[in-house]
Amino acid sequence: MNSDSDLQIAGDILAVQHLLQPAREHPATVAEFAGLARSIAADRAQWAHLVEYDATTRWYHRLGTGPGYEVWLLSWVPGQGSGLHDHGPSSGVLTVLEGELTERTARGERSLAAGAQRVFAPGYAHEVVNDSLEPAVSLHVYYPGLTEMPMHMAARCTTETVPA
Repeated sequence: MNSDSDLQIAGDILAVQHLLQPAREHPATVAEFAGLARSIAADRAQWAHLVEYDATTRWYHRLGTGPGYEVWLLSWVPGQGSGLHDHGPSSGVLTVLEGELTERTARGERSLAAGAQRVFAPGYAHEVVNDSLEPAVSLHVYYPGLTEMPMHMAARCTTETVPA
């Protein structure tokens, strides 16, 4: 044996193509949806010219759809937020394209800089806010497509003094 590897290929290497799964036209796994979001993020020419900023409300644009999923582009001016919500029966991938966003959950908060991704399951409640002084842009992939976005009341801890 003339190789340092135990793996050897016998016959025509091109003949093994039938053993490989063909590339899917549309994503079907969490990893593939995250990969779709990363590929869109990397292709700035596909989305940058569409972005608008609205000081009165969050701006959003449906960038595309596929079998059972949707891709949304959102912009956030400083101070804008989503409110505490979940995405009903939809799972999602949130990718920050530009700027910085803050995600708040019952467990705390985390800063999401450009390139950060968050993957979440149905019923995951969070609030996304632009706490920075610069605008931000994010990409959202939902599977199945977004049909509802129930809002939640933020839990508030208060202490009252009761007279004795």
